[in-house]
Amino acid sequence: MSLHITGDPEADALLTDDPLALLIGMLLDQQVAMETAFAGPLKIAQRVGGLDAATLAAYDPEALVAVFAQTPAVHRFPGSMAGRVQAVSQAVVAEWGGDAAAIWTEGTPDGPTVLKRLKALPGFGEQKAKIFLALLGKQYGFTGAGWREAAGAYGEEGSFRSVADIVSPESLTKVREHKRAAKAAAKAG
Repeated sequence: MSLHITGDPEADALLTDDPLALLIGMLLDQQVAMETAFAGPLKIAQRVGGLDAATLAAYDPEALVAVFAQTPAVHRFPGSMAGRVQAVSQAVVAEWGGDAAAIWTEGTPDGPTVLKRLKALPGFGEQKAKIFLALLGKQYGFTGAGWREAAGAYGEEGSFRSVADIVSPESLTKVREHKRAAKAAAKAG
């Protein structure tokens, strides 16, 4: 299994190999291009000397904002997103022993359980949790019962709704087209 989200082999390798990187990428995926969001964990790792939940949880908040603001910025809103990454890292440490993968592996959970666990994380609302669950199921090897149903439309096979469906440049184009159409429909509606 190998993720192909950012177009940067090093960033994609980190997302593939490090569950915390994938979780943080999903957290950053708002108000920036998907590739930018999911490339963020590599920038953070390079600037703080690795990607570790305990390190990020304990990082000086002002110093973390500076890490996010450094050019090229991790996110267009470095202050708020640094705070969110720190909050989710603190939750991973407090609730999951520092192991982000435990969210979807501890106790062999089913899809609805993982969705509930994701929604309990800072910065993960219903939609973001469903998209991440679909990403886990479609590309990250999660096989918990009922994951497709719990992920809603994002879990549908053959859909091109979100980052969960990006496996190539062509699928990225299809996801972008879907998002444009959805925005246009929302504006018109």
